[in-house]
Amino acid sequence: MNVASEFAACSEDEIKALLDGGTLTVYSVARPITADRPVDRSGVLATFRFASPAFAADGEKLVANPVPASSVGTPGFARACKADGTVVADFSAGPGPREIKFAEVSCSQGAPVKITAFKFIAEGGWPERPDYYDAHPRPGFAMPQVP
Repeated sequence: MNVASEFAACSEDEIKALLDGGTLTVYSVARPITADRPVDRSGVLATFRFASPAFAADGEKLVANPVPASSVGTPGFARACKADGTVVADFSAGPGPREIKFAEVSCSQGAPVKITAFKFIAEGGWPERPDYYDAHPRPGFAMPQVP
């Protein structure tokens, strides 16, 4: 989990409480380096709404799961916001050792997107390589190289 600076001092339980009635928007790759920065080059793949309360003893509570995909792509991260739209945190998403796992590897417009697992990984514990943060791959430009 990559928490917005406004909520950096909050415990995991406090962060869960902040998400009551909020949203979880799933984006394609190229996530910002921090949750304080806007998402500028990633497409919205799906948006989930948390119930209130958002989390209970048996896991997350979503108003609808699955939801229809709004675009085509591969999930890279998800941004969680409070009910008023304030960004709370970014979560890793996709296959492998991620916080949010889906029933499918990729999304197709109109097809169902289903969250199958949601866990919290401590800040700084994301599996991505640091040189992929804020990556802006464009045709004709080389991908980041390992030093």
